[in-house]
Amino acid sequence: MFHTLVIVPYLMIKSFLILLSFSIFLHSSQQLVLVVANNFNTSKAKLQCFEDGKKVINTINVNIGKKGLGWGLGEVKLSQKIDDAIKYEGDKKAPSGVFKLTSIFGYPKSNNSHMPYISANKNLICVDESKSKYYNKIIFMRPDGGGSTLGVPKDKPKSFEFMKRDDLQYELGVVVKHNPHAISQKGSCIFLHVQKEKDLGTAGCTSMKLDDLKKVVKWLDKSKNPILIQISKSSSIEILELYPELKNSELLED
Repeated sequence: MFHTLVIVPYLMIKSFLILLSFSIFLHSSQQLVLVVANNFNTSKAKLQCFEDGKKVINTINVNIGKKGLGWGLGEVKLSQKIDDAIKYEGDKKAPSGVFKLTSIFGYPKSNNSHMPYISANKNLICVDESKSKYYNKIIFMRPDGGGSTLGVPKDKPKSFEFMKRDDLQYELGVVVKHNPHAISQKGSCIFLHVQKEKDLGTAGCTSMKLDDLKKVVKWLDKSKNPILIQISKSSSIEILELYPELKNSELLED
């Protein structure tokens, strides 16, 4: 008896594995932070939090980039129109897409939360120098001017922002895993943080009142794989297809 040898093309296997990984990622995300703007040009948006298909926090008004949204680099590739803006370093646009929320940070030495916590001091910085090997990373800078990450001393970056500021914008914040591979000029140091002023757009982050941010941080739980879905309303149908547990969000209605 002869047996037919079936050879499955490599590209078909690769595509299947990508789809499988994508499916696993979607279904492993139990906490969803949804931010929806009316269009790509506004600096205002609304935020809702969902867990297991239920809204858990009242809708929050938030500020996004002063120049609106631009497609960022995250976990899921969403459909993009040819005239949609793309996120770049220094463009004052908040990234649009789907991103992991990895940790929280703040000025106190400790925080009673369910997320990894980074305590900010005068030596904690986030690097926004595209040519630096530490681009888009939060590191501790040594008092002698060098930098360190994971305890390894490195040279001081040329451009960075302090994580403990003179104002209270970083009194509490959440790290958004945008541009995870630190591709040059694709944007860095993206957070959810405290607003500077009401209705004032940001340099690229998403800001809100401290009391509202505290509610979000208290709810976030690393074991429930929290993600940020930040979009223009034009992506509503696609997001509902990917995340049907958001079907009760009025932010995604026509």
